[in-house]
Amino acid sequence: MTGLWRTWLTLWCWGVGIFGLVLAGAAFPPTDDVARILIDQMNATGAPVLLEAPLRFGLGLQGALSIGLALLVYAGARAATELGPRGRPIWNLIVIAMMAWYVIDSTISCATGFPLNALSNTLLIVAFLVPIIAGGVRRPGLVAA
Repeated sequence: MTGLWRTWLTLWCWGVGIFGLVLAGAAFPPTDDVARILIDQMNATGAPVLLEAPLRFGLGLQGALSIGLALLVYAGARAATELGPRGRPIWNLIVIAMMAWYVIDSTISCATGFPLNALSNTLLIVAFLVPIIAGGVRRPGLVAA
């Protein structure tokens, strides 16, 4: 993957990593402002969400996982790009991993009263899939610019 699609995916990784920092910030009262606003907006009940110790722990871990996800997608994409057409199996595994995240995370979001998170997940997965599909990296023998 080169050109526009590589830049797109790199920016996607940066965005996910920054979002991870926001979530990680929810673990600590002095740095929870942005996460608190996002969580309150996503809560279907409209009531403010209390950031008590268990929720801070969960959000902090989600932040760490989001940062790790961004770094892993970046590393996988870089490795797959270096392999050219032989990187197709890596691209396929990256897509499978992202689709697994999407289905599980969105299902949990809807089941626990946070359907707007499922909507944001949908926007995130579409933004991820655009350079993968448009870049042609999963087509046999083809790696488009």
